[in-house]
Amino acid sequence: MITRQEILEKTREVIYECAPDLEGKELNENTVINTDAAIDSMGFTLIICRLEATFDVRIPTRQWQKLSTLGDVVTAIEKRLPKA
Repeated sequence: MITRQEILEKTREVIYECAPDLEGKELNENTVINTDAAIDSMGFTLIICRLEATFDVRIPTRQWQKLSTLGDVVTAIEKRLPKA
């Protein structure tokens, strides 16, 4: 089973791939994605789609607006992963 820390690390990798200008900027669970990380709605959509493909999960579109911090995104992925 994948740990929360592993989800966080992989999520950071995906964000850096989708927003290369953030490379080197510290992203933690409290980072607010659209303000602290300066990711617009198109960038956020790309990131969520990549994360869904990476983790083979589906986050309902209606829930996207509730995901404000990196920790929120990690939790959403964690809840949808199959239990061991």
